Amino acid sequence: MGCMFSQLAAKFAFFPPSPPTYQIKKRDNGKLTVVSSSSSMPIPVADDSNLDVLLIDTKLGNKIVAFYLRNPYARLTVLYSHGNAADLGQLYDLFVQLKVNLRVNLMGYDYSGYGASTGKPSESNTYADIEAVYQCLQTEYGISQEDLILYGQSVGSGPTLHLAAKLPRLRGVVLHSGILSGLRVLCHVKFNFCFDIYQNINKIQKVKCPVLVIHGLVLENYSTDYMQSTKGTEDDVVNWLHGNGLWKMAREPYEPLWIKGGGHCNLELYPDYIRHLCKFIYEMENMTTEIRLKKIRQTLRLPTRSNNNHPSSVTSNRCLSHVAGGLSARVVGDQAAAA
Repeated sequence: MGCMFSQLAAKFAFFPPSPPTYQIKKRDNGKLTVVSSSSSMPIPVADDSNLDVLLIDTKLGNKIVAFYLRNPYARLTVLYSHGNAADLGQLYDLFVQLKVNLRVNLMGYDYSGYGASTGKPSESNTYADIEAVYQCLQTEYGISQEDLILYGQSVGSGPTLHLAAKLPRLRGVVLHSGILSGLRVLCHVKFNFCFDIYQNINKIQKVKCPVLVIHGLVLENYSTDYMQSTKGTEDDVVNWLHGNGLWKMAREPYEPLWIKGGGHCNLELYPDYIRHLCKFIYEMENMTTEIRLKKIRQTLRLPTRSNNNHPSSVTSNRCLSHVAGGLSARVVGDQAAAA
């Protein structure tokens, strides 16, 4: 048992960049700004009026750094939990691209012990970190869970699903190279153990909103029907079976994105990545209460109330047809632009 503990700690430890890629400075007006720690990695944020640099207190006594990027055309906000070996200084350019291309507001944060955040990285601290950031979004920016999409990359799938399981009216979840659990990254096990970390395999079933899974896929014998492929291997860190397992267990799975040849840290470089995310965000923007209730009834196999002669029924059907038509036009337009 002790050996297993040691293996798990060694394989699935936290690896914050050392030294951090940025520092926090206070301006003359009292607001915070970011200064790069390396001349080879500039962070051009000084003149970005759409960026807020924040220090947020957690319930475990740490102060974590967060970036809030505004998009004036946004209808939704993305709360981004990053991977194991990165900090906000390395992610700023990606955040800007996502903010612009997806037309969302974006909040990214550094876990305790990462970047300029205080404390030490741990599973419990990451849970406290994301809870504090979510509370900040509510109190400082008026963002409700109905207008929020949680995004977790690799280790970030842990805090993402921790919070998502607690928010019944969340708009959506994105799991990018997510994990079933820490121990399952090491070996194939069928049971849960008390010492395992990030037991997403249990939490995914409690999420009540659409879940998009994105994962790299390398196949020796590739088939167009990925569900019938028998020789799937992992990206260079987390096996594709983790992503597939999370997708299968989601209560409301969205069309997944398996990126053939994709690794663990390069999926953002593939054109399908941003194209599929744009489609997902657009559908989440147009996810009305009526559509959500219809999907819930279908999931529960409850009969859908209908009265074809009632005026409201006719109006509802027309609205749904309009949404579907608009979505088809938008997807075709996005594909043409990407081409």
